[in-house]
Amino acid sequence: MSAPKPWHGIIVATSLQFNDQLDIDLGTYGDNVRWLAEQGMDGVAPNGSLGEYHTLSWEERDKVVETAVANAPEDFTVMPGVGAYGGRESRRHAQVAKDLGAHAVMALPPNSYPADERAVLKHFELIASVGLPVTAYNNPIDTKVDLTPQILAKLSQEGLIVGVKEFSGDVRRCYEISELAPELDLIIGTDDTVVEVAIAGAVGWVAGYPQVFPQASRKLYDAARSGDMETALPLYRQLHPVLRWDSKIEFIQAIKLGQDMVGRTGGPTRPPREPLTAHRESIVREATQKLIDAGVS
Repeated sequence: MSAPKPWHGIIVATSLQFNDQLDIDLGTYGDNVRWLAEQGMDGVAPNGSLGEYHTLSWEERDKVVETAVANAPEDFTVMPGVGAYGGRESRRHAQVAKDLGAHAVMALPPNSYPADERAVLKHFELIASVGLPVTAYNNPIDTKVDLTPQILAKLSQEGLIVGVKEFSGDVRRCYEISELAPELDLIIGTDDTVVEVAIAGAVGWVAGYPQVFPQASRKLYDAARSGDMETALPLYRQLHPVLRWDSKIEFIQAIKLGQDMVGRTGGPTRPPREPLTAHRESIVREATQKLIDAGVS
């Protein structure tokens, strides 16, 4: 069996901690990175959607990557998100990631622009030119571009990407991706499809809730990957009331609340995100507390 690649395993899409003035708390963020390594995670993906990258300046994004690398032990992957409006900006973020010692990057297609296949290919050509492995991030919910199985196959054939974080929620397309691009690594992108996409052949999980319940998430992922459904399914059902928040609009607020509740710092979000409404907060709190009371960690 070949050795795992840096983008394999559980790569936690880290939330980013802010102080009361909404400045980045790099000390707390670095502590969270070290803690995730101690909990048996395989790496972190800073500056992704969960890291509120849209609200960060370029200097702030650089500091977050620098902090992640500085606090990552040996063989612990740092795979920053390089999402941006265009390829020039994404290439710039990829170059900084490489210069700072990251192992790979995670790249969205152009943001907020209905790019055609030509534009998508050019976008990923620019990012790949830096020389780090590129995992595509298919999130047609937040962008105006759907990286269809056909486009992903083209990107893979051109040598521009090594894997795809599939966030569409449509598990059926995972099989088509594997048929059209068998060399492309499938990565779970939504916490509430862990078992389904693992069965479809995923070799990684870019994940949110492992920063709240790392041990249970590790057990779930490993069981699902190995086909141990006697272990995976009961645990999946138990965790699903929180995992499904990863696919909701307030996923960042929900995960940060979970971090606060288990004694890790999640903290506030930057605008335009506002705190959860009282009703939504009560749902997240109840589901999270139920797991805590059951001894889930």
